[in-house]
Amino acid sequence: MSSPSLNTSLTSSPQKERDSKERENPDENFDQFDDDESDLHYGSTSSGRKRLFSKELRCMMFGFGDDQNPYTESVDLLEDLVIEYITETTHKAMETGRTGRVQVEDMVFLVRKDTRKFARVKDLLTMNEELKKARKAFDEVKYAGVS
Repeated sequence: MSSPSLNTSLTSSPQKERDSKERENPDENFDQFDDDESDLHYGSTSSGRKRLFSKELRCMMFGFGDDQNPYTESVDLLEDLVIEYITETTHKAMETGRTGRVQVEDMVFLVRKDTRKFARVKDLLTMNEELKKARKAFDEVKYAGVS
């Protein structure tokens, strides 16, 4: 006779329930990241603060190997960490350079020792400059063709 704690067929985990539902209705999960659904179900925390990044974080978590529908608590925790990082970095940037103002150079200065972040910031700034030049060239061609 086996004990209930060792018999896994008697108990069901939330992951197993999700997996069985996905097998039964694979098309049902197709629209899981719909804007209306995320606003209704994942709108705010118990403290009343609106969740800003829950949809994006869910997609990122899935992309990095988490379940297609990660636990709301996991998403909320990750969002709290992201917002805390953004807040702390912004406060540090406000103290750097001209006090009370955040400038691009201040952010670059703060991430200069973290090679991965620094490289990403450089890539994003370079891409931003390229986009500005492309928009300017496009506008010049557009206005030149009008006359």
